[in-house]
This record gives sequence, structure tokens and C-alpha cells, in this order.
Amino acid sequence: MTGLAGLLAQADPAAPAVERHLWLVNLLAWVRADGPAVDEADPLRDVPWPVRRLRHLLSELDHDADAHGRVSALLRQTLAALDPAGLLADFGFSPRQGFVSELAERLRLGLLPGTPQTHDLGELFQLVCADGDATWLAALDDATVLGLAALCTDTPEEPPQAVLIEALQLLASQMRATGLAGAMRQRIDPAALAQRPFHELARTAEALRAAHRDGADAAERLQQAGYLRAVLQACIEAADSVRQHLDEHGISVDLVFQIDQLRRRRERMELLLDLLLAPQPASAWRRLLEALAEAAAERRGLGRLLARHYALLARKVTERSAETGEHYITRDRAGWLEMLRHAAGGGAVIGFTTLAKFALGALALPIFWAGLAAGLNYAISFVLVQLLHWTVATKQPAMTAPSMAAKLDGIGRDEQAVEGFVDEVAHLLRSQMAGIVGNLALVVPVVLALQGLGWWWAGAPLVGEADARYVLHSLDILGPSAFFAAFTGVLLFASSLIAGWVENWFVFQRLDSAIAWNPRSRALLGPERAQRWARWWRANVSGLAANTSLGLLLGLVPALGSFFGLPIEVRHVTLAMGQLAAALGALGTDLLQQPAFWRCLAAIPVIGALNLGVSFFLALRVALASRQLKLKDQARLRDAILGRLRRAPASFFWPPRG
Repeated sequence: MTGLAGLLAQADPAAPAVERHLWLVNLLAWVRADGPAVDEADPLRDVPWPVRRLRHLLSELDHDADAHGRVSALLRQTLAALDPAGLLADFGFSPRQGFVSELAERLRLGLLPGTPQTHDLGELFQLVCADGDATWLAALDDATVLGLAALCTDTPEEPPQAVLIEALQLLASQMRATGLAGAMRQRIDPAALAQRPFHELARTAEALRAAHRDGADAAERLQQAGYLRAVLQACIEAADSVRQHLDEHGISVDLVFQIDQLRRRRERMELLLDLLLAPQPASAWRRLLEALAEAAAERRGLGRLLARHYALLARKVTERSAETGEHYITRDRAGWLEMLRHAAGGGAVIGFTTLAKFALGALALPIFWAGLAAGLNYAISFVLVQLLHWTVATKQPAMTAPSMAAKLDGIGRDEQAVEGFVDEVAHLLRSQMAGIVGNLALVVPVVLALQGLGWWWAGAPLVGEADARYVLHSLDILGPSAFFAAFTGVLLFASSLIAGWVENWFVFQRLDSAIAWNPRSRALLGPERAQRWARWWRANVSGLAANTSLGLLLGLVPALGSFFGLPIEVRHVTLAMGQLAAALGALGTDLLQQPAFWRCLAAIPVIGALNLGVSFFLALRVALASRQLKLKDQARLRDAILGRLRRAPASFFWPPRG
């Protein structure tokens, strides 16, 4: 790496633009280079090495008038040839209003190299900055900031008002266009929209420009800036009102992205206003540089972009799943017994599903069609269970975690909310016991009865000896059943996520309204029936999506895995128990004397625990992220659950008597 002396010697304001830009890249690389270990006795041990090097650079320039003149001329020539207002107004924001286009742009920035041969100051700034620059920029002292500003302007104590005001006007225009876009305007609260904050934004920004252009006094400029800040706040409140109407209107990825862009542009305008009005601008310059460096680092990766949108979308998806999840949580003995009965009904249906699976396997279909047939078998069975108002136990965690997360609101300041959450965990675990016991209690006798019917009717079981031997081999606890059970838990979680997305899409597209009021729908069904169908679909679309997607995932994912040479299988606790019962019905009671049977039986609780545990853990992680719960609050929840487990362990497994 070239040292400072070499860099100063290479500074040439008359050089072509690309060489000047490359010199800036090399200068910043020297500034941020790692320094030697810092001695604890060093009074500057807390000062980052980049800050030390910038101070050294300014000191060297103070002692070398020729180098100072060339470096200053180079910086001013570079800024004059580019567009500083464009950097302040556009850098860090997507030029398009779509999440997918921004995702593609960030992938491009992360994967493809940049070039210093550019006429875009934002592109040059992206190339000059590196991850971590914001940290040491925040540590710059006022003297260093003003020293750097003095290299770029003759009046470092006075911010470039014309550039700042132009940037403010550009930002105001962009916010106005976003806020008045159709998808946003239709979802803003009517009361907020009636105040016309986005219409006022451009006018207020123009009034601020006029005050500075006409030489208004400081009080007038402060007043106009105050008006602009008030309008900005009104715009953000209007955008936030979109989130309060998601149940009615739904949410889309692009809409979440546009709301986020509005908030970030407002933050940039606040920084520019601080700099414009600051009597001592050093700290305002520092905050602005820090924000620009953070934007440069963020645009190189996908993490923050996905995380910001994940929080709001996850909250809406989990809230939609929570509506269904409430039906899977019991809170008293009567509810627990009812869950047991519903789960028993679900187990009876799964008994027939198990036999149908073996029948489809006997057709020896090609891999994909066999997977599709198995998936449709599962999906039809799960939908039938839903329509009969029965229960499949392993669906509970993915649907109930969102409902539990709804109990987390206010947990940071209310100890009672923590206890309420622990109560919900206890209710859930008791519900799991009822669901699993009920499913297994009937799937076994139903399968054995069907096998016995085969013996009586045809002299042979419906599931033959070869299939029974395969079941004993595949379910063995010493095999990969535990891994496959955990993987099935992931599929259970995925189905609940799909259900939330589908219901959100259903609401966002207003399909219930279309069913109820579309002229063709009303002509086909009749007005009253159309209304009933609309209500039915609105109430059941999430469950239908969850059951259908879960069935297809259980059938198709192993088939797709085989296509790619991956030996992936699924292990669902109720289906596994049904298969083991079928093996017992085929091989007879002599099977009870074989260790292989007992190893398979020992695998059943492991499969159930992993199905439930993995799906619930993943769903709860999404739900917690949607509430943006702090780590310390998560620790409080963990400690509270462990404390309840020590004090009253039975409360997690058995319903109260009352």
C-alpha cells in the first residue's frame, strides 16, 4: 500500500477524473488500514486509527503548502464536476419503488466490482466507503471535521446552503410521489389523508428555499424549517396509519418497502436541516457522514434490507396465523377434553390416510407422480380433518406460536405480561399432550381394524409383509428418523408461513369482497349465497392453505430430493404410528417379540417431540422477530418459564381441575 508521502506526491488536480477518483479510493484505503497494537498507557488508545491518520494528514498538509494546495484543488475539482445534491438526496435510496428491484440492485453491488470512472458522486462514494467506516466517522472530533471541510471549501464554518436546500427539495419531491402513489394513498387513514401532508411537503420545502434565497433573518429560516419538520412528521404519521389498517387491506412487500423508504428519507431530511441551521456545523457534518457511510455499507448486503421488511411482514403473517392458532390452545379441563376428542377424530382420518399411502405406493408411479399422489392424499386428509372441525396434533405449534407472540405486547414494561406468556406456554404444552394422545389413540385401532378387515375379507392384510418390513427398517430409532422428523418440523413451519402469506394475499386482493359483490359471482351463486361464500372463504382460507401446502410439502419434497440425489424422507408422528400399526397388523403379534418393533416404537415420541419442537421453535422465532423483542426481554421469558417449571411442573402437562 502506498504511504502518505507517496499519496501526497500523486495528488494532481489536473489529472483526468478517473485518476482523481482512484486517488481518493487509495487515500481512504490508507486511512482505514489496520494500525499496530495500542498500548494501554497510550492516552489516545480509545481513538480509532483512521481518526489518528486523518489528524496526521491534516498536520502534514498544514506543514506543506504545496501539497495542501494540490489536495484541496483536487477535492474541490472533484466535487464541482459531480453532483453533491444528488449524493445527499439519492444515495442509499432505491431509484425504483419496488422491493425486488432493490434486492437485485444490492446483489449487483455486492457481487460486481465498481469502477472509479463515473460521473455519479453516489457511485464514487459507494466505492470509496467500506464496511465499518461509520464507526470511526462517529469518533471524529470537531477540529478534524472542520479541517477536512476546509480542504473542500473556503468557508468550513458555513454549510453549503444551496446544495443542502436543493437536496431537501429533491427529497421532498420523492416523498410526495411515494405518499401519493395509488397503493399507498388507498391505505392511508382517511383522517390523515384529509390533512394533505404530502401535498404540503413540496410547498413547505419551496418556502424554506425562498426564505434562504431572499435573505430572511435567522428567526424566519428557523420558522420555515419548523414548518417543514411538522409536515414531515405528519407524512410519517400518515404512512404509519397504513400499518393500522392491515387487517382490512392486507400488506405487500412493495408497500412495506415504500413505507421504509419514506421513513429513511425523512431521517435524511432531518440531518440536512440540522446541518443547514447549525451555528456550529461540525457535529451535524459528522452525523451526516456517518449516515452516508452506514447507507453505503448497508447497500452492499441483503441482511438489513431483509430484516427490516421481515419484521413487519412477519408480524402480519403471524397475526393472521394467530387467528387460527387460538383454536389450538386450550385453557381449562373442558377445553382439554374437547381437544382430546377432536384429536381422536383427526387420528381416525389419518388411519385411512396411512392405508391410502400404501395403496398409492403399490401403483409404482414415477417419482414425481408418486410424490404428487402422496401429497394430494395428505392434503385431502388434512382438509377433511379441518372441515370436520377435528385436529392434527403436529399442526398446532406452527399455528399457536403467533397466538402466543400476541401476548408479548407490552412485555418490556409489564411483569404481568411475562406471566401471561408463561401461562400461554403451559396451555400450549397441555394442548400438545391432548393432541398427540388423541391422534395416536385412534390411528392405531383404525389401522389395525382395517388390516383385520383385509385378513377377514381376502385372507391377507391390506398392507403386506414387504411393506411392513420396510416400515420396521425406516422407523428404527437407530436410523435417520430423528433427522427426518426435525426436517418435517421445518415443513410444518413452512406450511403455517404459507398460510399466513396466502391469507394476507387474499385480503390484499380483496377477494372476499369480489366473491360477495362481483356481478358474475352474484348471478351464479345468488346474493345471499355469495355473501355466505365470501364469509366462509375469509374464515377458512388460512386453514385450507396450511393443510393443502403441508400435504403437498410432505409428498413432493422427498420426491424432489430424490431427483437431486438427496435421500430426504418425512417423519410425521401420527403417520409414523399408523405405519407401525399397519406393520403390526401385517406381521401379527409375533412382532411384539422382536427388538426392531420396540426400537420403532421408541422412535415415535422422538418423532413427535421433534415435529412439535422444531416447528414451534421456528414459528416462535418469526413471531418474536415480528415484535422486535430485545434480548434482555427474551432472557426474562426464558427465566420465567424455567421458574414455573421448577415450581409447578405438572401445570405444563395436565389441565387444572377448575
